[in-house]
Parts: sequence; C-alpha cells; structure tokens
Amino acid sequence: MQNTYRKYVWKDGKTLEYGKRTLVMGILNVTPDSFSDGGLWNSPEKALRHALQMVEDGADIIDVGAESSRPGFVPMSAEEEMERLRPCLDLLMKELPVPVSVDTFKSKTADMAAELGVHILNDIWGLQYAEEERGAMARVASKHGLPIIVMHNQSSKEYDKDVIASMQDFFRESVKIAQEAGMEKEKIILDPGIGFGKTPEANLTVQRRLEELISLDGEIYPMLLAASRKSFIGAALGLPVEERMEATGAACVLGIVKGAGMVRVHDVKPIARMCRMTDAILGAE
Repeated sequence: MQNTYRKYVWKDGKTLEYGKRTLVMGILNVTPDSFSDGGLWNSPEKALRHALQMVEDGADIIDVGAESSRPGFVPMSAEEEMERLRPCLDLLMKELPVPVSVDTFKSKTADMAAELGVHILNDIWGLQYAEEERGAMARVASKHGLPIIVMHNQSSKEYDKDVIASMQDFFRESVKIAQEAGMEKEKIILDPGIGFGKTPEANLTVQRRLEELISLDGEIYPMLLAASRKSFIGAALGLPVEERMEATGAACVLGIVKGAGMVRVHDVKPIARMCRMTDAILGAE
C-alpha cells in the first residue's frame, strides 16, 4: 500500500514521525456526555492520569476533546468549550511526554489551544464548518504553523453519487481552503470520518475502499482512521459500546493494510499491540 512520510517538529522539542510505523492516538474526552466514556475524565487531574496511562500503554498522541459529537449532541459555545478545555490543557501540556491534539471545529477554541502549545488541530468539519467564515480554522492552523486533521463530514447521510467520489470532492475543497489560508499541503492529514454523515453501510464501504482516499489528485496524504467503538460496529454486530474493542481492532488492522498510518482509539493497549503486529507482518521480507 502506498504511504507517505512526514516528520513534524514543534517549538517545544516534541517530534512525531508519520509513515515509519502506525501511530496510535489515544482519545481523552473531558466532557460529561461523550457517547463512550463521558464524565470519566472531566477534571484536570483525572484527565492527566488517564492520559499518562494511555502513553504507558502505547499512545503516541493524546487527542483532547471537550464537546461531545455523539448523535444528537447539542453544540456548545466556543466560550464554554474553552472554559472546559483550558485547565486540562494547562496541566497536560506541562506533564505529557507526547504531542497533544485538540478535537474542535471552532476556530476560536483552536486558537486558544494553539496559544497554550497544542501540537495538532483535529477538525471534524474538515475546515468547512458552515457556522464560521470560510477559512477561519485554516487561518488558525496557518498562523501557528500546526498540522491539522481534516475530517470528512456532512449534515445528511445521503449522497448524490458514489460515496468515495463525493468524499474526494470534499477533501479537494478542504485542501483548497487550506492553501487559500497559506497552509502547506504537508500539514494536512485526512480522516474519512467514519460514523459521521454516513449510514452504517456507507461506513463499511469507506473502510473497504479506504485506499482510494489516500491519494488525491496525485498527492499522497497521511491518513487517520477513527473507527473506535463507532455505531457502525454496533449495527454490524449488535454489540453495545462497551463491547466493541475487538471489532475496533479489526477495523484498525484493515485500515492499516489499506494505507492508514494513524488510528484514533479508546482502548490503547490492545489496539497498539494489534497495530505493532500488523506493522511487523506488513514489513516482513
């Protein structure tokens, strides 16, 4: 499978190499209402303990989110989001040995997080959040020189053409917006948005055809796969959220085979082992 190499270097001395092995991003929700683990880590001290445990278990990046994106969630204001994030980020940035990403689609929150030293921005609206001025998030990433994860998303689950072709068009627009804001292509990481704007069947299709999204108009982009505990697993297997670890692992392994170089997961230790074994098999002579 084609892949690409990126080395990210930040002002605080932290580095990250994409493409040498599969990177594991550990999910840290500091929200009371996340679909999977809401309320478990919603104080700075609890968040730090969990983050450090994920690093010990094999996480290369910690992704911090303060707003639930579960189905039917009610968006919070940027001010609320920043109020919830700031004390956690203040502590995490001082204590964590690995890069930190912040999961937000609001440019004001992203700017605050970048000022606090966050290393990566993770935007579930792929630079195309309709409630903000065009390019607002991209300008924040450009201003701070940060890599940004650009996730595919849409408000409905209907497509007027092939789902992969539609996603490619979405990503082309995201890349255009990024370049208009002065971002380098090398700072863009794609995310197919498993569980967002797609039916369970469409999510399975995207997983199966993931390699078609790695390359866009001849450019090979880094890709993050975020399938952890998602509802398409429940639809396929009839499993509740707390019993989706093994199926998440299967999705991650297949994603790696298809070209994803980074996975975003809740269950870091077992999934990190699966990733390492998959890398070993794929790298065997």
